[in-house]
Amino acid sequence: MKNENLNILDEVNKGATMGMDAISYVSEKASDCKFKEVLDVEYNKYKEISKKVNNLYSNYSDKEPHETNTMNKMMTWYGIQMKTMTDNTTSKLSELLMQGTNMGIIEGRRLINQNDDAAQDVKDILHEFVTMQEDSVETLKKYL
Repeated sequence: MKNENLNILDEVNKGATMGMDAISYVSEKASDCKFKEVLDVEYNKYKEISKKVNNLYSNYSDKEPHETNTMNKMMTWYGIQMKTMTDNTTSKLSELLMQGTNMGIIEGRRLINQNDDAAQDVKDILHEFVTMQEDSVETLKKYL
C-alpha cells in the first residue's frame, strides 16, 4: 500500500514538473501577451500541485519525490524547439502544450482506475491534478 501511494505521488510530481518545464520552454517562444499570462497561471497551478505533493510525501517516505530527469527535460526542450522551428504561432504553442497535457490526463486517469486502495489524501491530490489538467486543456483550446 505504501509503495502504491509513493508511486502515485512520484507520478503526479513528475507530471507537474514536466508541465512546468514545458510551459517555461513554450513561454520563451510566445509573443501573445494574453497567452503568456495564461501560461503563467498554468505554471503556477503545476507549481502548487508539486508543492502539495512535497508536503504529502513526507507522510509516506523520508525521501524526496521523483521529478523529471535531465534527459526528459532535454527531450522536452528539443521537441519543442523542433516542432516550433517553422511555426511558433500561439496556435502551435497551445497545441504542443495540449498534447503533453493530454498525455498527463491519460496517465492520471490510469492511476485513478488502477489504484482503488490508495490512501484518500493521495487519491485527492491525484484527482486534483487530473482535474487541473482537464481545465488546462479547455483553457488552451481557446488559443488553437
